[in-house]
Amino acid sequence: MAGFVSNLLILLLLFQNICLGFRSPLSVFERYKDISTSLPNECLGSDQPVISFGLSDFALDIRMPAVTPKQSDTYLCMSVPLPVDDEAYVVDFKPHASMDTVHHMLLFGCNEPSSTENYWDCDEGTCKDKSNILYAWARNAPPTRLPKGVGFRVGGETGSRYFVLQVHYGDVSAFRDKHKDCSGVTLHLTHQKQPLIAGMYLMMSVNTVIPPGKKVVDADIACHYKRSPMHLFAYRVHTHRLGKVVSGYRVRNGQWTLIGRQSPQLPQAFYPVKYPVDISYDDILAARCVFSGEGRTTETHIGGTANDEMCNFYIMYYMEAKHAVSYMTCTQNTNPEMFRNIPQEANIPIPVKSDVMKMMHGHHEETKDSGTSSLLQQDKKEDILDQETKDSDASYLLQQAKKEEAEILDQDFHIEEAVEWIGLDLKLGQVSGLALDPENNLVVFHRGDHVWDENSFDSKFVYQQRGLGPIEQNTIIVLNPSNAKLLHSTGKSLFYLPHGLSVDKNGNYWVTDVALHQVFKLGAKDKEPLLTLGVPFQPGSDKNHFCQPTDVAVDPITGSIYVSDGYCNSRIIQFSPNGLYVMQWGEESSLDRSGPGQFRIPHSLALIPDLSQLCVADRENGRIQCFRLETGEFTREIKHKAFGRELFAVSYGPGGLLFAVNGMPYPGETESVKGFVMNFSTGEIIDTFIPLRKSFEMPHDIVASEDRTVFVGDVHAKAVWKFACVEKMEHRSVKKAGIEVQETKESETIAEARLKNKPEARDPLKNMDKQHLFQQASSTGVSFVLITTLLIIPVVILLVILVFIRWRKPTVYGGNSDGERKLDSSSGRILGRLRGKGGGGINLGNFFPSHKGYSRKGFDRLSTEGSDQEKDEEDGTDSEEECSASPLPPPPSSS
Repeated sequence: MAGFVSNLLILLLLFQNICLGFRSPLSVFERYKDISTSLPNECLGSDQPVISFGLSDFALDIRMPAVTPKQSDTYLCMSVPLPVDDEAYVVDFKPHASMDTVHHMLLFGCNEPSSTENYWDCDEGTCKDKSNILYAWARNAPPTRLPKGVGFRVGGETGSRYFVLQVHYGDVSAFRDKHKDCSGVTLHLTHQKQPLIAGMYLMMSVNTVIPPGKKVVDADIACHYKRSPMHLFAYRVHTHRLGKVVSGYRVRNGQWTLIGRQSPQLPQAFYPVKYPVDISYDDILAARCVFSGEGRTTETHIGGTANDEMCNFYIMYYMEAKHAVSYMTCTQNTNPEMFRNIPQEANIPIPVKSDVMKMMHGHHEETKDSGTSSLLQQDKKEDILDQETKDSDASYLLQQAKKEEAEILDQDFHIEEAVEWIGLDLKLGQVSGLALDPENNLVVFHRGDHVWDENSFDSKFVYQQRGLGPIEQNTIIVLNPSNAKLLHSTGKSLFYLPHGLSVDKNGNYWVTDVALHQVFKLGAKDKEPLLTLGVPFQPGSDKNHFCQPTDVAVDPITGSIYVSDGYCNSRIIQFSPNGLYVMQWGEESSLDRSGPGQFRIPHSLALIPDLSQLCVADRENGRIQCFRLETGEFTREIKHKAFGRELFAVSYGPGGLLFAVNGMPYPGETESVKGFVMNFSTGEIIDTFIPLRKSFEMPHDIVASEDRTVFVGDVHAKAVWKFACVEKMEHRSVKKAGIEVQETKESETIAEARLKNKPEARDPLKNMDKQHLFQQASSTGVSFVLITTLLIIPVVILLVILVFIRWRKPTVYGGNSDGERKLDSSSGRILGRLRGKGGGGINLGNFFPSHKGYSRKGFDRLSTEGSDQEKDEEDGTDSEEECSASPLPPPPSSS
């Protein structure tokens, strides 16, 4: 008996190791190698695309699959999926290219390549989604090197899942012998978390016009930096033929610091930043491209063809992992005047030798006796060859940059309530204001035990309840945005009726009090205000008085203070950073119409510093009005029927998003109270959202973070809701995607326990993806072999066990003894578990799909292909049904 049990346990352990082998990193590499296309022998080193360096590190070989370009100026692309599901980091690059055949190479990271072919002409594009340049190689240029501890984050939930290699073959005369090219790059990746994450910052001009014959034309780009510190270590310049020199700078306190300067006619690879440059919040990144229109007879515009021009300055940087952003762009010039002080070197061309120019454009030296026709043909050929990085570095990135400039946003997302947010249950007073501090913590301004009702003011807007004294609770509370944990509180015995709130770049709180008719600046740890505007309890309309001021905003660039004033005035007032009156604009709306600059309660402010604009929620006119910060000049109105008659609050989010909340509908009107997400550039509504728990009663303020997390404060419900951005293509709710997930009970056997502990078994969506991949893999020869092997292994093991038991019964225990019956009972239980009959045992059916709602436990991906098709199929889910309109609450009695 003991011998039988020990032998059976050995078999079980062998079976367990076989199963676990499909989840181990080494098995992932092996399977990846199996499904990868084998390359010819002439592509040495590329027959093993994935090589393990140990438990955490591996190399990924990305090579052109033995191609022979047939004409000069050919751009070929190929893609390779990341061979692991988990997050990984690219920490080094090793190029494999010959200067005789390859003009340059670019490596992109993205989630959806433009083609599923083995390779394709890059005219079809590189990626369908937004791509990031990870690596560039050009002949006669240094290779890209990442500093120690720095890596590009790929895979996981947010990183790229595919690498796309683009190779530019300049002159195909090197392929006269019809040999095949396998140029590419080897990546060194690791699963070890890197403390510093690399990213790309693209500065690009999108509206430069080069007049014909003009000798010097400057294209300037400048943006204020509004994120966590980043450190620059490499740069790359790019123009077409008219570009003479491209320079990039950091501007801090008027001081210009060179990032990099290079001729775009030299090899356009990444060059190391000569001296370390760091970028901090509120620095300015500036770049200038110098062109010459000599030789042209028509205007030259920015575009992706050889006859167009481009002005690109790429910056490769790294940031601390917790603040890392992988891709940023700048396509504007927010301060043209400052370029009067740009260093003179920015306009001094860098000489380029003629032989280098020929190499840059992919040509070998022509014979001296070439005729006129061949020279003309060569000129025409050079015009074509001049289109650097033909697809992604020109047309695609130009389109992306123009979208950034116009802020035409990716609309494949939906805002839904974060139902795990416990902040909804906090005991608060009337919530009047919300903001985010520099650490992205949520700041709430509430009224404690005070209430604004019909008895609060007289007909002259004088507060009538001074006898109650100031609010004895802390009116400003700071919450952890993830778990609503209280981090800090202040504002006790200072305010009577809190209203507006904002936080400046230094973490100071700026608030308004409609009872006091004042505006205050408070330090986070100060009990007394640092600055006070207005006269307490005295309403007025001159330079020194407010009348129920509603909101305040501070320009992070200039420090200027903007106050919306208010319920009984209809104006916006600008003050200097130290509180001196500068100017004001606005007037009360007429009864029959509301023109530009006319307000009926300017209720909320949203400051857009990068565009030098201030947007106002014109509450009773149900619209948003935007103005220039410097002059107060009206720029635009955003108004939709869906707003109804009232629009209470507006907030601007990075990336060109406007968030807003409206008011309750009037009797007989159908527009419900909800939140809105809008494209700032076009004003169109991208999305709307409502709570799932409780209902909006009078949403009074709204604020959004960089990751599109939205908070809404309600003055009547005395609550703060949290909403999160959900990608429509990959819904988090399995039920809403119409998927049933089969779950197995915890096993009593060792094999089932080990299998269940794998992350694969805990993620229903990934199980769904694996099922799709399984079905897709069955159509390929390599995957068919793997599937057949997987089917045969457990069957063979079971047959061996059955034969072993049948043999043991007559030879060891004999005929009909009690011991035999005892053994039958024991072995039956064990076999039952192996066959899936026992409670909680291994069910071999779990390894293979048997119905639509199947969830495979412990069975890893058979193929790394097809994940983009998965996204397309999932896109068919009806995300709009996730938020249905809730019953309308009764109209509020006061504001």
